[in-house]
Amino acid sequence: MQIDLLSQQELQQLREVIVAADSIVICCHVSPDGDAIGSTLAWAEALKKMGKNPRIIVPDMFPDFLRWMPGVETIMRYDKHSDEADALIADADVVFCLDFNELSRTDNMQKALEATHAKLVLIDHHLNPMKTTAMTISFTSVCSTCEIVFRLAWQLGLFESLDRKFADPCYCGMMTDTGGFTFASTRPEIFYIICLLLSKGIDKDKIYRNVFHTFSEDRLRLQGYILYEKLEMAADGKAAFFPLTRADLERFHYMKGDTEGVVNMPLQIKGVRLSISLREDTERDNYILVSLRSVDDFPANEVARDFFNGGGHKNASGGKLFCSMNEAIEITRKAIKAYEDKL
Repeated sequence: MQIDLLSQQELQQLREVIVAADSIVICCHVSPDGDAIGSTLAWAEALKKMGKNPRIIVPDMFPDFLRWMPGVETIMRYDKHSDEADALIADADVVFCLDFNELSRTDNMQKALEATHAKLVLIDHHLNPMKTTAMTISFTSVCSTCEIVFRLAWQLGLFESLDRKFADPCYCGMMTDTGGFTFASTRPEIFYIICLLLSKGIDKDKIYRNVFHTFSEDRLRLQGYILYEKLEMAADGKAAFFPLTRADLERFHYMKGDTEGVVNMPLQIKGVRLSISLREDTERDNYILVSLRSVDDFPANEVARDFFNGGGHKNASGGKLFCSMNEAIEITRKAIKAYEDKL
């Protein structure tokens, strides 16, 4: 099965960029998820096989359920070590930008990335990739950035020498960005790649448990509260949304990652094609984080673009609003009404 992504010219360009670099930084987007952390760790392992010593810098905290991955202790948080991180970025020859399509997605790291003289190399699968890079490796049809990282490592001839330090995070990112392979995962290449990762001895069942079955009691109770008290139905049962205020989160001792995946749950209701979550930021006033999920051909990314200052994939998108929760709820109702004919 063909799993090469790059032309021979592009592959040679990537190889030359890596070989020529003495100092390499790998970064990802703010609020890193499984694909962001998985792809940075896996790509770091691939680069090590090429004789490099990359540093991974992420904008801020990532969920506890990702801390089992090999190499996670080497990750530097920008919000905790900004001076050191700024120096590393400034001195880098190459900065690999993984799992985001524009520098604004790195939050407070953006200024350092814009100021660096390093070559920026984008590796991503989101729509509308930025153009200000030395090299852009963007494939919107793939399931995850981890899939791209695997295919690059394969094409560079590194896979045979890699072990579970590469395979575990690579599988994790593919799994989380497809909801356990329940969406964006119909291409045969995905399952061929899984077969190859299994050959490295990964325990896919344990990886699933580590990610999806290690939550706190508070998180489970928060989930029940969302479904029983907060869930609102709209468009004759074809759409659902739920608002989470700062008070709601404090009541259930919210920790980062506690709402991960909950936006998918309303899609279990027969007939629901769109689900939207609204979460009040715990630190910034009038800042609402929005997640959208949909099924089949409903364009969640268009709703995110038109109403929530966001975008993403057709069935998985995000955005943000700069307003009160009451105003966000009204915007959400208007958004659903505007797209009701497509539901």
